[in-house]
Amino acid sequence: MRDVPVLRWRKSNRSMNQGACVEVAFVEGAVVARDSKDPAGPVLAFPRARWGAFLASLGDR
Repeated sequence: MRDVPVLRWRKSNRSMNQGACVEVAFVEGAVVARDSKDPAGPVLAFPRARWGAFLASLGDR
């Protein structure tokens, strides 16, 4: 069995606990995201460069 790293999930401090949040964690070479309402549910993985481009595209919203 492969060791699964313990992830430190983070939620935006702008989420205001309204229940519609995405949590992210950082792993080697990637950023993973999940729905905060379903922590045992699916996880999406993004290369760090793509995640950075995504954040840059948001600007200061």
